Amino acid sequence: MNMKQMKGIAEGLLFVSGDEGITVQQIASVLSIESDTAHLILEELSYDYEDEQRGLSILAQKEIYYLTTKAEHSLFYEKMQETSSKTKLSQAALETLAIIAYQQPITRVEIEHVRGVKSDGPIQTLVSRLLIEEAGRKDTSGRPILFQTTKEFLTFFGLKSLDQLPPLPTGDMDDAIQEADLFFQDINE
Repeated sequence: MNMKQMKGIAEGLLFVSGDEGITVQQIASVLSIESDTAHLILEELSYDYEDEQRGLSILAQKEIYYLTTKAEHSLFYEKMQETSSKTKLSQAALETLAIIAYQQPITRVEIEHVRGVKSDGPIQTLVSRLLIEEAGRKDTSGRPILFQTTKEFLTFFGLKSLDQLPPLPTGDMDDAIQEADLFFQDINE
C-alpha cells in the first residue's frame, strides 16, 4: 500500500470516528504500520487541509485526532443550520414520525408495513433533524435497527414527555396514525 492510499484510508478513519476521534495508535493498528508513519500521515493530511479552498481541518486534543470543519466558515454553517431548522417536515416524514412516536422502538420494515411505502428517505430526514435515533437492534433474524424519538423530538413539538401525545383512538391503526399525523402537522405549521 502506498502513502497516498494510506492517507485516503486515514482520512476515512478520521471521518467515521466522528466525535470520539481516533489516536495515532489506532490508525497505525488498522493500517498495520508504525506509529511514526501514522503520525506522518496525519501531519500530511493536516497540511493538505490548510489550503484555503478546503473546508475541513484536523483537530488534535490530548493525542486524539478529529476531522472538523474550519472555524473561519462557521458563519456559513450557522446560516445553513438556521435555514434547515426552519423548513417544515414533509408529509412522508410526519407520517413516519407519528408511527415511530406511537410504536417505538420500531424497525424500518415495521414502519413501511404501516405506511405501505418505502421509508428510507423520511427516516434519514428525521435522523438528520435529530428527531429520531437508533435504539439498538431487534432480536430477530437480520437484527434490524430499532428507531425511537429523541429529546429534540419532545422539544420540537413542545412536549414534556411522550405521555403528552394525544391518545390514539381504539380501532383501525391506519386511522389512528392518520389522526396522529394531523396532530404533528398542526404543530409543524
